[in-house]
Amino acid sequence: MPKTTQNTWLKNLSPAFPGLLVGVLVALVSIALNWAVPLVSSLLFAMIIGLLLANVGRKGQGLPASWQPGAKLCMKTILRAGVVLLGLRLSIPAVISLGWGVVGVILLTVTCVFVFTIFLGRWLKIGPTTTLLTATGTAICGAAAVAGMSAVFTDDDSEDVDDAAATAIASVTLFGSLAILLIPALAKLLGLAPLQSGVLVGASIHEVGQVVAAGGLMGPEVLDVAVVTKLGRVAMLAPLVAIVGVIHARKMSQLPTKGHAKRPPIVPLFVVGFLAMVLLRSVAGAYLPGWFLWGANQVSVFLLTMGMFAMGAGVNLRVVATTGLRALGLGAFAGVVATLVALGGIYALV
Repeated sequence: MPKTTQNTWLKNLSPAFPGLLVGVLVALVSIALNWAVPLVSSLLFAMIIGLLLANVGRKGQGLPASWQPGAKLCMKTILRAGVVLLGLRLSIPAVISLGWGVVGVILLTVTCVFVFTIFLGRWLKIGPTTTLLTATGTAICGAAAVAGMSAVFTDDDSEDVDDAAATAIASVTLFGSLAILLIPALAKLLGLAPLQSGVLVGASIHEVGQVVAAGGLMGPEVLDVAVVTKLGRVAMLAPLVAIVGVIHARKMSQLPTKGHAKRPPIVPLFVVGFLAMVLLRSVAGAYLPGWFLWGANQVSVFLLTMGMFAMGAGVNLRVVATTGLRALGLGAFAGVVATLVALGGIYALV
């Protein structure tokens, strides 16, 4: 890189340094807290810390002005980079190896939960962005899915994306955590076989970490199936975000342009990157060293955690308090639908 170009790049980035440093520190603290309390993801810890930093003692004024450029970078570029690397977790052949019946359960559960939640949210008159993010987090993979989908709506002025994301993440975290105990108990009560139990855990519980916790309670055979099933749901994130991105781009194109504002791309570039990583893992996974995949996963978690700090910092607690109860009710119903649809699919297809 030429020296002049390098100096210009550093000059443009320098205002973001304070906020980036705070994001790094919050991510480190959040990951340490997750090690101490494994049932709570680092993403949730980071969002809570960001929320507290922006609201407690600041009368809703948000982060200090010197932190805001870096927080904005965390919430956009860094968050999206984390979603891209998330694709390296997924191997399509591993999902297919469970059988087409399991693939059918995954597709059925994701589709029904997403559609049901959207319609119920409209009926309850919950904001469309909160409804969409709750539907995505419940149907796909909790906080990471909320983060991925929220990146599509950063230019949408109809509803505050940060507030909507905070509400959705609170919902999927609460009910996903309850499911860690309830779903294994249900599988035992119904006398499900290990394969069926693993599919139920992977198809109905929200977060990957929650699936690992629930599957671990039931034994290694159930855990292996549960994790692969869950990653099959994660694979649905890219097409879902792409579809919503197309709809959102068309909607934005019909609105008057503000100054020189850019229209959002038809398919967000980070979705293309996510799919490229899935393809890489699926085609060349056997040749990728374990240390590389492990490192990529750690970097992905770290970047996502930084992004969630910034998202939490953009939350106005007063706004969330006015819509939180109805949105939590929406998340509860969506979780019940996920369980019932997954069970129906298991009995019919597995």
